[in-house]
Amino acid sequence: MTTLAVEVSASRLLGPAFGTGNIIWANIIGLILLYLTVGYFIGGRLADRYPRYSVMYRIILWGAFLSAVIPLGARPVVAEAGRAVANIDSALVLGSFLAILILFSIPVTLLGMISPFAIRLAFTTIETAGKVTGQIYAISTLGSLVGAFLPTLFLIPELGVIQTFLLFAGILFLVAFIGLWQEEGTKTLRWLWMPLVIAVLTAIVLSGPVRPPLDDQTLLFEQDSAYNYIQVQQDAKGNRYLYLNEGQGIHSQWHPTNYYYRRTWDFFLAAPYFNTNFSPDEMDSLLVIGLATGTIARQHIHVYGDIPIEGIEIDPAIIAAGEQFFDMNSEKMPSLTAIAGDGRYVLNQSDTPYTVIGIDAYKPPYIPWHLTTVEFFQEVHAHLTDDGVTVINVGRTSTDRRFVDAITNTMLQVFPVVHSLDVPYSFNTILFATKQPTDVSDLSANLAALPTDAHPMLREVLKESITALVPTQTSDMVFTDNRAPVETLVDSLIINFLLGGGAEELKQ
Repeated sequence: MTTLAVEVSASRLLGPAFGTGNIIWANIIGLILLYLTVGYFIGGRLADRYPRYSVMYRIILWGAFLSAVIPLGARPVVAEAGRAVANIDSALVLGSFLAILILFSIPVTLLGMISPFAIRLAFTTIETAGKVTGQIYAISTLGSLVGAFLPTLFLIPELGVIQTFLLFAGILFLVAFIGLWQEEGTKTLRWLWMPLVIAVLTAIVLSGPVRPPLDDQTLLFEQDSAYNYIQVQQDAKGNRYLYLNEGQGIHSQWHPTNYYYRRTWDFFLAAPYFNTNFSPDEMDSLLVIGLATGTIARQHIHVYGDIPIEGIEIDPAIIAAGEQFFDMNSEKMPSLTAIAGDGRYVLNQSDTPYTVIGIDAYKPPYIPWHLTTVEFFQEVHAHLTDDGVTVINVGRTSTDRRFVDAITNTMLQVFPVVHSLDVPYSFNTILFATKQPTDVSDLSANLAALPTDAHPMLREVLKESITALVPTQTSDMVFTDNRAPVETLVDSLIINFLLGGGAEELKQ
């Protein structure tokens, strides 16, 4: 139980600095399996040499103690790595990552030693070897189920990552302490120094945030949810920002009076104007997949008034943060319906035709592959009005557009036209897919035809969109529900970016 809880919680422990992508998971799972392998080997040999319950209980005590040390020792390293990520210091990020994984080596190895010890001590006769081994494996697997589900579904969202580590380590310590008391009596009291040390370290380590705020910002809120490590920070000008996991990239922005941020979200306003002869009064409804804390929805309400908007966000804790810190509530945004759930699933439960469907759920390396496929875009197409448009934010680098080109080609299997726009001063491309055949000149024509009472922000966004248009390019890759190597492609993009000097490019 504790081993699986440590493994599941490890990704969330690393998330504030390193994210929770596939590369992180592969390292966690691979190294933990390696540590367990070593533990099984050493434990089997020790069990044959010292087949005593007292020895096994001592190993468990040390395993519990060092499991509790993992998050307390990792906390300052994660904080320093968070600064390194913000400053694009690749060497320090890598060194911090390796240092934290090394923290897992001894406690997980000790936990791995327990199974062969338990089997060796439980044997009484060779005739019952199969029965005893089967029972121990069955109990072990049940413990693994508890350790896998309980942290993810309940403990991390309710208590936090560090507290989850401490809880499981505490349970393990208590079991071993009781067992050793039965073997050694009051001599067992000498092991109480362990929880005292953990208590002191906990008081010291938990005195600050997991990831310190940026130098020019103040931390307003942080939370570990079932899906993300969430932070809300505010700068001196009153701008609030939503940061997730390792904190690279702003997922939402809010200001009490400013709505135009000259960032990716602004360009979603241009989507319907790629249609021929589109006017503002035809903008009837919007669906946002990847709502975050509602920046896109708030901008649309500012420009169009209270048009019906639905926003899908998989993490209910982000919606709650949006309601508290980003005006994403019924009083300030009454026409917005925020839905907690998976974007594709919720989309397919809806019978509403939308003028625009915006997808802002891609953030390398966190790209839900099932929102990239031909079948998904067919479902999007079916939920658009006859002249509907879908707009999607796609990540890239300055030299590697493979993911953008693959998404473009995938969308062209469904939509007749896809237009491309590179967001200035960013690594984002916005793709606009129209349900009807359109030409890029329609955007300029619609800008020229805007009525005099059109919102000034809309006019500015359309002007900037025209200057940011780029030729649409495709690749020969098509993502389908059967085969969508999104993670492989994006991981390659990130690695090539870092190895090719991308860190220096970001600093500049």
